[in-house]
Amino acid sequence: MRRNTTRAAAGLGAALSLLLLSACAADGGASGSGPESPSAGADEHEAPGATEVQSRTPRVAVTYDGGVLVLDAMSLEPVGDLELEGFNRLNPAGDERHLLVSTGGRFQALDLGTWAEAHGDHSHYWTAEPALTDVAYDAVEPGHVVVHEGRTALFDDGTGEVRVIDSEHIADAGAAAREYTTPSPHHGVAVELTDDTLVVSEGTEEARTGIRVLDGDGEEIATSDECPGVHGESVAEDEAVVIGCEDGAVVYKDGKITKVDSPDGYGRIGNQAGTEESPFVLGDYKTDKDAELERPTRVSLIDTRNGEHELVELPSSYTFRSLARGDDGEALVLGTDGQVHVIDPESAKLTKSIPVIDEWEEPIEWQDPRPAILALDGSVYVTDPATDSIHAIDIETGEVWKSADLGVTPNELSGVLGTEAHEH
Repeated sequence: MRRNTTRAAAGLGAALSLLLLSACAADGGASGSGPESPSAGADEHEAPGATEVQSRTPRVAVTYDGGVLVLDAMSLEPVGDLELEGFNRLNPAGDERHLLVSTGGRFQALDLGTWAEAHGDHSHYWTAEPALTDVAYDAVEPGHVVVHEGRTALFDDGTGEVRVIDSEHIADAGAAAREYTTPSPHHGVAVELTDDTLVVSEGTEEARTGIRVLDGDGEEIATSDECPGVHGESVAEDEAVVIGCEDGAVVYKDGKITKVDSPDGYGRIGNQAGTEESPFVLGDYKTDKDAELERPTRVSLIDTRNGEHELVELPSSYTFRSLARGDDGEALVLGTDGQVHVIDPESAKLTKSIPVIDEWEEPIEWQDPRPAILALDGSVYVTDPATDSIHAIDIETGEVWKSADLGVTPNELSGVLGTEAHEH
């Protein structure tokens, strides 16, 4: 049966007051610095003004022109508004407390101010004001961030440098990192598996061509040049890594690389949504190589158990911020018709469409605001730049159970559970 933890907790939170246990209070700074600068790490309840609360407190963050707005995921009330110039991107950090903001030549740790602290057979939960920390990982062109099984991999498109950090230490000053640099810089991606295998893209600034797989000692154990236009990644059940290509995808699993061909000569998969509890990976699907802006109406589903590739036709087009996965593994697509389309990956059938916002059109420039979708803690969140609003949806019932005005025009969307990294 589906959990709807966020909504259930919202009702509980309305009935119960939060407790401040002064005996557990502690002083200290929440911010730290990357390996290049010395300051305190953001561990345990070191944030100024930290308050102990009765249960975990998921929070949602949205970027806007000039900052990042942080919301309580249950009430959708703002809990922080942080000024940050420029076009900023949000990436999960892996510890369920921080996000990594791609901004101004670095990945900077953003503390959403919600976390858990283990005490034997139970946990204590804390909240504080969100804050941009001093922890920053320099990058000429900060690119993809991939979180998998307690490891966070950062890729610098400008240098080809890969850094892998234990997720629980991602906001600690001087955190140890595994480092690797690709032969040539490119817009790439890397993911580290539990046996220390590193899957990393191959390419140059002119062309991306495939992937390379390295063992824990950095020795090559597999390679493929059958992935033109490498872009996007997802990790599915049994640590199957799926990398998108202009003619399908490649899957690395159990020491082998398998090519999954698209049914069209040019059938590009570039953005994906997977979950480590499902063998299926949802991806976008484009077939017009020369289009200035293609508005696709089909999505791809790859079964990593056998390499089967299914296409699902939708009632509308969608964009790269339209893909998500529900708690029960549903494939979710936010369409330009304003509906969240729910697909059963096993049957590759559209099972329902949930109206959420008005119809909208994808902007030409990819940096411009457009609606985005986020699945978090049993609920699904959808932003609407046309009305400067956000909506929370119960996928099982189809109910929009909460909406809020943001006061800013939202662009990117992400969030954290407010738990320990392994506690979900």
